[in-house]
Amino acid sequence: MGKLAVSVIVSLWVIPIFLMVNHIVPHPYMDEIFHIPQAQEYCKGNFRSWDPMITTPPGLYYLSLAHVASLFPGMWCTKVVSLFSEVCSPAILRSVNGVLAVICSLLVYEIITWVKPDSDKRKATLQAVVISLYPLHWFFTFLYYTDVASLTLVLAMYVATLKRRYQLSALLGAIAILVRQTNVVWLLFVACSGIIDFTLLPKHKDKVQADDQDVSVRDNDGLAGNKGMPVKSNLRKRKMDIPSSVVKYPILKPVDSTSLCTSGLLDEVQVILLRMWNLKFEVLLSFGPFLVVFLAFIVFVFWNGSIVLGAKEAHTASLHIAQIMYFALVSALAMAPFYFSYRQFSMLCKSLWKNRPLSLFQVVVVSIAGFLSVHYFSIAHPYLLADNRHYTFYIWRRVIQYHWLMKYLLIPLYVYSWLSIIHDLGKGRQRIWVLVFFLACSGVLVPAPLIEFRYYTIPFYFLLLHSQINDYRSWLLMGVMYAAVNIFTIWMFLFRPFHWSHEPGTQRFIW
Repeated sequence: MGKLAVSVIVSLWVIPIFLMVNHIVPHPYMDEIFHIPQAQEYCKGNFRSWDPMITTPPGLYYLSLAHVASLFPGMWCTKVVSLFSEVCSPAILRSVNGVLAVICSLLVYEIITWVKPDSDKRKATLQAVVISLYPLHWFFTFLYYTDVASLTLVLAMYVATLKRRYQLSALLGAIAILVRQTNVVWLLFVACSGIIDFTLLPKHKDKVQADDQDVSVRDNDGLAGNKGMPVKSNLRKRKMDIPSSVVKYPILKPVDSTSLCTSGLLDEVQVILLRMWNLKFEVLLSFGPFLVVFLAFIVFVFWNGSIVLGAKEAHTASLHIAQIMYFALVSALAMAPFYFSYRQFSMLCKSLWKNRPLSLFQVVVVSIAGFLSVHYFSIAHPYLLADNRHYTFYIWRRVIQYHWLMKYLLIPLYVYSWLSIIHDLGKGRQRIWVLVFFLACSGVLVPAPLIEFRYYTIPFYFLLLHSQINDYRSWLLMGVMYAAVNIFTIWMFLFRPFHWSHEPGTQRFIW
């Protein structure tokens, strides 16, 4: 069990489903009608050509050129093709995502073994396979969309940061932005995560001395060593010399509260700021490349006049705060065997009760925020209302718009979902990390006027990779659930086509 097992298992479904999809749907479909012709123009060497309906940068097309170039010598020698451009068929271009899906599964395995060093290979393999089955990621593996490439590059960026290869991470982040520009938010998230780990776990021979002021952190906010023994964090005039070999993944701390607005969060911020000051040159040298990439992106946005390249009128930034509520519920449902179990519910209630009355106040505040977001900041995009090929079309009409009260009746589920997410992440990561994750989710989702479950994939992967689901039963149930959804969606896509009366052509159901 291990990386080889993960890659083999993922390939066992990628290859046959890929062949079946390209046999039944050989021509471009949905957004592929823009992406595939554009990639084929690049294959012809026409790099000045650009379809104004494409909103994302050309990163996927450059990755496709590299993929096609690796296939061309063999296909040319076997007389299958005579020109480079002939290789760029829809099937070959779609195969880019098949290759990236396998790479992505290996990155998932790498992250699991890094952030959960106590997991054995069998459990890590199971988790990597189940995560690779996540329906939104799985479905778009077989089409020529940017989702799989975007996720793979963001996870590669995160792996490089975990291993403290910051220049490589920034480079991967730049490529990720070239595939999808909203990945700039995940570049900042990964940089912040790296700074948190860098300042709280200096490399060997790095020493940190706190200022004369007394800075205390709760006893349970320690550094998890090889033996799992916490190191107390009273930093009054202390020097810390921690070899990098002591801890593979920093600060795995127990948490007894769902609260972010506590002295614990302020303590963490204070400690990080003090250590950043003491390590200012090292921090600047290590994370300067992230800043360069971010500033280059800002210059591009000013030059372009928008964050998107084409179809700017349909993709203007909005204040769609309800989007983060939808994300929380969708993510919790995707982890239903864990989040909606009696054990998780009772643990959350005990945590809230233990920290009363602060917890009660927070629940009230989050509930009010949820009400205001769905009442004033819920957007029904014209694409959502008009396109019945997407599952979100039916969810919106038959759930949220079923009755005018429905969007309000869902608020308790939104609140429970976010409280569960925060509680779960807080078991394994610092409060400041959880806060940065929430801000990153908001930065990606709130400006998006269109409800697209594809937008939830990257934040969901970070959530699932850092979740504290340790029992086999929950992972197996999630795997069965994902497999069932995948079978249903691919069956509907391939074998339940339909036609529009107002437009010729075959239509298919899609996420």
